[in-house]
Amino acid sequence: MNKKKLFYVVFLLLLCFKGTAQNKADSLRLNFNIKFNDELLELHKKYTTTNKDTIALETFRCYISSIQIHYNDNSIFTEKDSYHLLDIENLYSLQIPITKANNKIISKVVFNIGVDSLASTSGAMSGDLDPTKGMYWAWQSGYINMKMEGKSSSCKTRKNEFQFHIGGYMNPNYVMRKVELEPKNNSFDITIDIAEFFSEIKISETNSIMIPGKKAMKLADYSIKMFKTE
Repeated sequence: MNKKKLFYVVFLLLLCFKGTAQNKADSLRLNFNIKFNDELLELHKKYTTTNKDTIALETFRCYISSIQIHYNDNSIFTEKDSYHLLDIENLYSLQIPITKANNKIISKVVFNIGVDSLASTSGAMSGDLDPTKGMYWAWQSGYINMKMEGKSSSCKTRKNEFQFHIGGYMNPNYVMRKVELEPKNNSFDITIDIAEFFSEIKISETNSIMIPGKKAMKLADYSIKMFKTE
């Protein structure tokens, strides 16, 4: 390759790098950090809950949908086709670019935990809603809004396993929940604190929720408390 061609290749690479960096700097994104209390959560690591249960998480997935950015001037940005699957095993899924950053002051971010009834009844879908992601039951039950699986010595189950598959889109067992968070320093680093969820239950008594119903509704209420800005 002659010097002239090499110059153009380097020049194009620099342009691409600059454009990528600029896009990251100019975009408003939600950054989710999955923690147990103040510590970033590690799969298979043992943690002790406030109820003195020892747990080790093996799976955490959760749908975030219908994201809105509210500004102090009362304007609202609403993301289109807003369905995102957070998966602790996929770090890229924990950063959600939303829209271009601007000089407006953000008053709050609003989103839902889960998938709405429209998506649940639309049949096979693609992207984060693809049934191969392991978060879709069937048309009658829809999507699993949040999935937590692991082990605890407190569970008198096979291999001491616990399984929480929280879902349901039909009344009276509609488990989608709304979260509203105010920013700190006009940025959105959001903690999902697993400890908050397990502080609400005794895992020796509640350790397997696999279908829509009253128990899933209670766990959906508990899940709201997990979300907070850093």
